Amino acid sequence: MNSLLIGELSPEQPSFEPTKNKELIDEFRELRATVERMGLMKANHVFFLLYLLHILLLDVAAWLTLWVFGTSLVPFLLCAVLLSTVQAQAGWLQHDFGHLSVFSTSTWNHLLHHFVIGHLKGAPASWWNHMHFQHHAKPNCFGKDPDINMHPLFFALGKILSVELGKKKKKYMPYNHQHKYFFLIGPPALLPLYFQWYIFYFVIQRKKWVDLAWMITFYARLFLTYGPFLGLKGVLGLFFLVRFLESHWFVWVTQMNHIPMRIDRDRNMDWVSIQLHATCNVHKSAFNDWFSGHLNFQIEHHLFPTMPRHNYHKVAPLVQSLCAKHGIEYQSKPLLAAFADIIYSLKESGQLWLDAYLHQ
Repeated sequence: MNSLLIGELSPEQPSFEPTKNKELIDEFRELRATVERMGLMKANHVFFLLYLLHILLLDVAAWLTLWVFGTSLVPFLLCAVLLSTVQAQAGWLQHDFGHLSVFSTSTWNHLLHHFVIGHLKGAPASWWNHMHFQHHAKPNCFGKDPDINMHPLFFALGKILSVELGKKKKKYMPYNHQHKYFFLIGPPALLPLYFQWYIFYFVIQRKKWVDLAWMITFYARLFLTYGPFLGLKGVLGLFFLVRFLESHWFVWVTQMNHIPMRIDRDRNMDWVSIQLHATCNVHKSAFNDWFSGHLNFQIEHHLFPTMPRHNYHKVAPLVQSLCAKHGIEYQSKPLLAAFADIIYSLKESGQLWLDAYLHQ
């Protein structure tokens, strides 16, 4: 750390920056200690084992659909839906291992992370780590959170940044219509047209050969198991249909917790405040928990990123009390309302851009 040392404060100088909420940070540290004493940072391994088994069973069911019923349109589409569910749910499970929230040792978490994201999904663990850790450090901070890099090339995000873009007379897209074209270039395109190709560029450019080896096992298994039924063109068609369906699932779930929230440049706020202003929740239910991989508890996940997901609902009342005490809004909404808020926020920021753009 010596290379980072700029200097030392004299005794009479303040030791806390004025942009940061010292009382909130101190109370969060107490909350964190309470959570650890309650055992909420310890994982239930049976939960994660059953979760993995349900993914593997769905994977087998997809293959059996073609084996038993043939390759006509209906079995083909049913197989695609099952495989899309496998991919989405494996995405949530790799997220658990990537956050080191399952095992007490990082070695086992990393190994299972490689297996789930590499072998079950065909993506590199190093790419996910590189992108996701930045997101957690500065969520919704433009220039620091890669999850909002679609601003300003494709979308105008957040009230502040949209007005700023309009005042500078910058227009890369017709942002006042972004709530409409989101349905064309958002959910349908992110995985099949961007992620699917970028991940190979990432591992080759950075020479992540272990990740590449894990990825190859996914594609080898895909062609070996489905090739005899569908042939090369059929397997490719099935694969991109699965990516297309999975992309809708992924985009709606991952954006519902962040896009409607505050998006701005880094204002040097304290870490706890950044997390709370950038996240919102979706109501708990058996379906919502499963469908979103418990990321409906996005507030708790961002405050306790290594907490096993099955404990989010237990810490939620404590987080609500902390927010209420400090006058910070704790948002939780129905699932469909959360989806609608994505579109509403895009429409609002697009209109703000247009008003600023047209203002002389």
